[in-house]
Amino acid sequence: MKISFAKPSAVKGGALAVFAGQGGVLTAAAAAIDATTDGQVQRALKASRFDGGVGEIVEVLAPAGLDASRVLVVGTGTLAKAGPGEFERIGGALQARVGASGETTLTVLAADLGDSTVSEAEAAARMGLGARLRAYRFDRYRTKEQPAKKPSLTKLVIQTGEARAADSAFNRYEAIAEGVFLTRDLVSEPGNVVYPKSFADKARELAEHGITVQVLGEKEMKKLGFGALLGVSQGSAHEPQLVILDYDGTGGKAKTAPVVLIGKGVTFDTGGISLKPAAGMEGMKWDMGGAGAVIGTMKALARRKAKCRVVGLCGMVENMPSATAQRPGDVVKSYSGQTIEVINTDAEGRLVLCDVMWYAQERYKPKVMVDLATLTGAMVISLGHEYAGMFANDETLAGQLLAAGEASGDKLWRFPLGDAYDKLINSQIADMKNVGPREGGSITAAQFLKRFVREGVAWAHLDIAGTAWSDKDTPLGEKGATGYGVRLLDQFIASNFEK
Repeated sequence: MKISFAKPSAVKGGALAVFAGQGGVLTAAAAAIDATTDGQVQRALKASRFDGGVGEIVEVLAPAGLDASRVLVVGTGTLAKAGPGEFERIGGALQARVGASGETTLTVLAADLGDSTVSEAEAAARMGLGARLRAYRFDRYRTKEQPAKKPSLTKLVIQTGEARAADSAFNRYEAIAEGVFLTRDLVSEPGNVVYPKSFADKARELAEHGITVQVLGEKEMKKLGFGALLGVSQGSAHEPQLVILDYDGTGGKAKTAPVVLIGKGVTFDTGGISLKPAAGMEGMKWDMGGAGAVIGTMKALARRKAKCRVVGLCGMVENMPSATAQRPGDVVKSYSGQTIEVINTDAEGRLVLCDVMWYAQERYKPKVMVDLATLTGAMVISLGHEYAGMFANDETLAGQLLAAGEASGDKLWRFPLGDAYDKLINSQIADMKNVGPREGGSITAAQFLKRFVREGVAWAHLDIAGTAWSDKDTPLGEKGATGYGVRLLDQFIASNFEK
């Protein structure tokens, strides 16, 4: 679908969208359309009990007096309070309603939205972003879809008096959307398509956007001593990979250490010998959602030519049960030299992350490090699917991430760290064990990772287990992979590290 911005002009054909605020109060453009249709719009609103809530839509088919196939009246809520998120939801709602309706063109009259909390240009651009994100479909394996369910909308025109500024803003959002889509694609693919090597091959394609890509295989990691990560992968026929993505948008002028992003990349997680229940195990293809978010973020930064230095590392493994698989009770030596008693082979993500985190700190000497992982089911119990959990050892970093979450819509909720929790992962025969008791499972997982953070490094761990995948449609996407983390990290970088 092509999204464009144009100065207000007469609309000829296709669907037409106008706006109404809380209580059904029409904007000037909507009132003009109502007058042209001899009150048909107002009658439709009254008949449908329309209240003007954000994204609420009423349709008038074949309106009299207009060269349009239908008019959609879209609620903005209280316009004076409408911000970026509301306009994204409006764009998403329009796409959801019209995308497969049979219409090929939708024109949105957005020239009278200047009374919101953002400029008219920003409101228009955010609507475009919402529509773009909602239009995403992962349908490459569908061969018999009914024609009526296939997308029909090919052109979205948003009319605004600030068309040039809206187009400029949308170019940035388009780049971010591309990053989100890469993440959604990778997280959606089944385990027989995305496995460590194929993920690495996909990462290599980012070289065309100016990202330096390096991949370490099993031999290199054995030589380095990645005992924790390799222990997870030893039951799989697929060789593990460490994908390193180095982006420098400063042209080599960066004088400070890079921001380091680290993603858990378990391309399929059976639980290993500590086998998961069969019901729902097919969903474990998305256990690489953290790595997916990192690679998507790197693409977004490069596509919009962000002026910053960021390094992303993705530890890619498959966790399988086999004659060579790691056993409960095994002791492994991590890259840091610390030893780990593996109590549960299904607590594998932290074993992958700890080696990658130590390597990243040793090689890049970062001041700031953020990891993302679909780490614990306990996080889903705690927060459901609305927020991701955040743990941090630095107040400034925690505040920056919380602010980025609010601004981007990828929201975070902070959890505690403390000595009392840390003691729960002490082992009788090794430096630590990879799980604590059932209670506080997300916290003890974070405490485990904290043992691999060097002095002076500001670190945050984001447990995205409840947000990487949605079992229902959302305002900005069909059910499936959400792309969570890309917009969050892009906003975090933009607000705090770009020159």
